[in-house]
Amino acid sequence: MRRMVAETRLHPADFILPAFVREGVTEPVPIAAMPGVVQHTRDSLKKAARDAVAAGISGIMLFGVPEESKKDAVGTPGTDPEGILQVAIRDVRSEVGDELLVMSDLCLDETTDHGHCGVLDAQGRVDNDATLERYAEMAQVQADAGAHVVGPSGMMDGQIGVVRDALDQIGCEDVAVLAYTAKYSSAFYGPFREAVGSSLKGDRKTYQQDPANVREAMRELALDLEEGADMVMVKPAGPYLDVLARVADSVDVPVVAYQISGEYSMIEAAAEKGWIDRDRAILETLTGIRRAGARNILTYWATEVAQKLR
Repeated sequence: MRRMVAETRLHPADFILPAFVREGVTEPVPIAAMPGVVQHTRDSLKKAARDAVAAGISGIMLFGVPEESKKDAVGTPGTDPEGILQVAIRDVRSEVGDELLVMSDLCLDETTDHGHCGVLDAQGRVDNDATLERYAEMAQVQADAGAHVVGPSGMMDGQIGVVRDALDQIGCEDVAVLAYTAKYSSAFYGPFREAVGSSLKGDRKTYQQDPANVREAMRELALDLEEGADMVMVKPAGPYLDVLARVADSVDVPVVAYQISGEYSMIEAAAEKGWIDRDRAILETLTGIRRAGARNILTYWATEVAQKLR
């Protein structure tokens, strides 16, 4: 009876798998703060993509982790056609073709030696306009590598319009833009910093959003849609279900939510202690995100949950 009258259902197609690929490793590297998640080799990433296809999920969001020695002030690996992210995009496309949406993180934080999402000025502040020039280049090399969807995640003003224009200039009108619309300056990103080998010094409060604000997110939403976003995202998911619901009620484009590293790690840690039922907690959180209005969910449990739902 409960199953028959359920108002919200999860389906494998709801899910997108975030995946990390690390340059120069011969075996997958476990991420200590995210039990069960690894930094992939190129080969293990291909297997993860095949598993995702078999599970029926919709997409894979790729994050590249370059060798430390290759990072610099402007994030050169992010626009190098042979940078690890671009190589990984080509690898996954060659492995699964169009059976899985290949999405790419469009940001500089993994490739800069200072760990910020943009280029810094002489005073050490993120230079919004100089960063947009780098994002335009990144969009083009990621599209050339075969990305179906690019995800500008740096929260620079005007980033969606610049990325859309850059893609159109090279004839990639069919490459979609997933806007990180409401990306909050959150304490829950901690484990992700290990996952991408972040070199961050300081914080990102000058460009990520204030957790206290909702109207700010709605202004960002209006701007992203005006600039040509095909899909919009709320990140993190769990602590911001009210924002997610507001966004979902306000738009007619697909809404995505990112269940981030800290959300994942808290459940895994509590389950390991025997404090909660792991499987029930995973499904409950994902159902809550879906119920709040997310059409799709980025979650590190994507393949696992999809396999159980099939």
